Amino acid sequence: MEGTRVIVNNADDDREKCSSGDGRPPIPDSLCGRGAYRHCLDSGGTPPLRTKVLVRHPSLVRSRVPDISAEPRRFNGDDGVTEYVPLLRSGAWADVGSRSSMEDAYVCADNMMNDYGLNGSSDMPSAFYGVFDGHGGKHAADFVCHNLPRFIVEDGDFPQDIDRVLSSAFLQTDAAFAEACSTDEDLASGTTALAALVIGRSLVVANAGDCRAVLCRRGKAIEMSRDHKPVCLRERLRIEASGGHVYDGYLNGQLNVARALGDWHMEGLKGEDGGPLTAVPELMTTKLTEEDEFLIIGCDGLWDVFMSQNAVDFARRRLQEHNDPSMCSKDLVDEALKRKSGDNLSVVVVCFHPEPPPNLVVPRGRVHRSISAEGLKELQGFLDDLDI
Repeated sequence: MEGTRVIVNNADDDREKCSSGDGRPPIPDSLCGRGAYRHCLDSGGTPPLRTKVLVRHPSLVRSRVPDISAEPRRFNGDDGVTEYVPLLRSGAWADVGSRSSMEDAYVCADNMMNDYGLNGSSDMPSAFYGVFDGHGGKHAADFVCHNLPRFIVEDGDFPQDIDRVLSSAFLQTDAAFAEACSTDEDLASGTTALAALVIGRSLVVANAGDCRAVLCRRGKAIEMSRDHKPVCLRERLRIEASGGHVYDGYLNGQLNVARALGDWHMEGLKGEDGGPLTAVPELMTTKLTEEDEFLIIGCDGLWDVFMSQNAVDFARRRLQEHNDPSMCSKDLVDEALKRKSGDNLSVVVVCFHPEPPPNLVVPRGRVHRSISAEGLKELQGFLDDLDI
């Protein structure tokens, strides 16, 4: 994808808008509830900076798919050894599904340093991708989608201390939204959040909620996040230790996720001293290699009807056909609709190579043949007859 591009999307209806007229969080929409790409830039060509007031985004521009070099990039490490570096291409798609309104949002920034106004001389990849699944309204998802990347890049320790920076950014974004809700009760809502960063060869995934990221490594699905459901043992123990409870699969009988941003309006879930609902993300990290083909990020509407390996197999076949991450995202959404997913759908696909996934050749095992004792006896008798 183009190096100076930020794609932000939240589909709602057939009206295109970038910010509401009453100063609420920006609500970029896709055409007719479908995932047409948009990126929000100010007049200077960069996304607006986060301020204490809610940010407006005055323009929406269609993105273009640039020419992709067919050669993978390689760099010399500190020890002089040439190492593989991924060449990033991304695409996304969203659909309102069977719901009456769209509460999801996503963002794709293939060149994070440039897209968010950072000065960096390194040619190493730096990218940010996120899916945000709102509930109780769309404002939390929109707010987090636009402000979480800001808190990340504005941290002085980014990108060196990436684990601490990500965890801090989630909590700062949650606190900022709480402040926004204190001045406008109509913003009350919540959202799950999954953010994936590629820094050089490192893939770091931060998740709070039930969105999921799945890495395809030579055709095998590698889950890079864990669904935070209240019924999961680890989450249930944490909830109970924080004074909450799980009733019929719901946190305090109210929410079907154990981690989320927002939801400050829901009694007994969050407070200044913490609570059973947390915005602290769970982090997973891996070093990308040439065997890593692509990453799928999706809201729970996708994973309600796809197992992780099933989604990887499906996406891999589609990429082998057209090698287009945008079309692959749409293919996954369309297939989820065919499978009767009952939720909003948002999918991001990130490819790590310019070429499509290769056909996998399964090595043929050696066939060991043996003959029974009865067969040996018959063969011996046959040979004895030949000697007569």
